[in-house]
Amino acid sequence: MGTKENHFGESVAATYDASSADMFAPEAVEPAVDLLAELAGTGRALEMGVGTGRIALPLARRGVPVHGIDLSEAMVGRMRAKPGGDAVGVSIGDFATTRVEGAFSVVYLVFNTIGNLTAQDEQVACFQNAAAHLEPGGCFVIEVGVPELRRLPEGQEAVPFRVGPNEWAYDLYDVATQAMSSNYVSVVDGRGSHRSIPFRYVWPAELDLMARIAGMRLRHRWEGWTREPFTSASRQHVSVWEKPAD
Repeated sequence: MGTKENHFGESVAATYDASSADMFAPEAVEPAVDLLAELAGTGRALEMGVGTGRIALPLARRGVPVHGIDLSEAMVGRMRAKPGGDAVGVSIGDFATTRVEGAFSVVYLVFNTIGNLTAQDEQVACFQNAAAHLEPGGCFVIEVGVPELRRLPEGQEAVPFRVGPNEWAYDLYDVATQAMSSNYVSVVDGRGSHRSIPFRYVWPAELDLMARIAGMRLRHRWEGWTREPFTSASRQHVSVWEKPAD
């Protein structure tokens, strides 16, 4: 698959926690940690795209042994600088292909991270990699948004998600290829800057097929970490696939 480009270097890592502050709030973190700790049981957890440790650190504080995979040394460096940051082992690499020793009770991807893999083959490989790390009966968990194509009138490609006096953020969609990008424009002291991060959006049914290819089956799908029912109006989902015990 070639060398993956790192879109979360030092300039992003320096402001990541502040720019995603709402995702670090207890009401966002604690339900996710509750569910992942329940699925881990007495086993180990593997986070694909561990980043600055938003979920890994509180999960480790629950007594769950956590290992992370991440391409960005800058993001991992931010986690290491936090209290308890040395409690989480990390392998630097592409989480679609990087292997870690041992077996895990739960492997997980949060906050749309599956979309950082920008080709379908890479996403399929991620499921296969997760399954290879799971012990029999273990679970693979993904939190990801439902593509917001219903917000796109004919001829429109952009969906804004943050608008302020000096900052604008929007997603660009290509409905022919499922390619998208999140774009951030800011003006500081009269000088403008633009940052773009590519993604590949993916449908729930498509993820289920990827799981089947990897030998897993859907156990649960909820709207969020507090296990609300997933409906046609849901804008995100938390899905749990199981590796058969036999």
